[in-house]
Amino acid sequence: MSHHIEALLSEWQASPADDWVLAVITKVQGSAYRKAGAMMLFHPLGKSIGLVSGGCLEADLKRYAQRAIQYDTSIKVIYDASDESDTSYQLGCGGIVELILFPLTHRNQYLQLHCLLEYLNSGNSAFYELELPIQNTNSRDLVARVIAPEVMGYQIDSTTKATLSLENGKTDALHPRLIIPCLPRFHIAVFGGGLDAQPVVKIAQELGWHITVIDERTSFARHYDFPGASILKKPYSQLTTSLLNQFDAAIVMHHNLDLDAKALQAVSLTKLHYVALLGPPHRRDKVLDRAGIKVSDFYGVFFAPAGLALGGELPESIALSILAQCHGVLHQARLLPLDKVAT
Repeated sequence: MSHHIEALLSEWQASPADDWVLAVITKVQGSAYRKAGAMMLFHPLGKSIGLVSGGCLEADLKRYAQRAIQYDTSIKVIYDASDESDTSYQLGCGGIVELILFPLTHRNQYLQLHCLLEYLNSGNSAFYELELPIQNTNSRDLVARVIAPEVMGYQIDSTTKATLSLENGKTDALHPRLIIPCLPRFHIAVFGGGLDAQPVVKIAQELGWHITVIDERTSFARHYDFPGASILKKPYSQLTTSLLNQFDAAIVMHHNLDLDAKALQAVSLTKLHYVALLGPPHRRDKVLDRAGIKVSDFYGVFFAPAGLALGGELPESIALSILAQCHGVLHQARLLPLDKVAT
């Protein structure tokens, strides 16, 4: 399943009145699998959704979650992997991770998670602000807010990090607040519903992205070939700019010059961050010529051939190379080996 906060909250919403516990990383020193602001949820019957580590802390956190439910209080937990002589967890990452577990009850309005989900489901970003208790605190006194970016005065993108805010700027604040930027899931348009689009859609769904397959041909983009994806079958001349601007990226893969040209012509009028066209450079030139557009006409980046040079020729390998490139663009990454990236 996807570990995106929108996916977690969608599953939680099915039974919000159960005694769930929200676990949040509030501070990280050194290396850790996830950073401040990462969240997961624990159900009283033992089920958990989401991850705050690579799987090494979750079993222990489940015990603390049961305790938070039993005593109806928040609980602070610290895992210190910087002490190599401590063999408790053998995490190996060398960092210190601080978390707080928050019981979710009607008395604290479920810490406004319904409101946060409404923002994300509508395609809007939001800041999720949690007041961090200094000590174990009864659930009724736990406070959270959902704040629109325009109220905060700046927008959220994939590089925005969670921040710790101290009341009135004082270092001895009684109520420090963790402000977590929350983005809706990326929405990708796949133009062309052929067989090789199936692994593209499947892998993208594993990433937690919303996928819409668009194809005006009646025998393509069948619902049973793309379970979980939205299907849009209409003439490309009827695709409005406002409709297409709901997407973050587009992958064009009809294997048909005219249809590829129509699709590129439509998306060239939008503000998509990533557009990719399947096929070699000489084919790209033909498609652009038929569409009557230039590479400079695209708002974001345009890649043709689509994808990174990862090797492999099967549909799954091609899908992986395209989605890796798309992922890097949407997350504003430099596409470097991790040991070459300063942290």
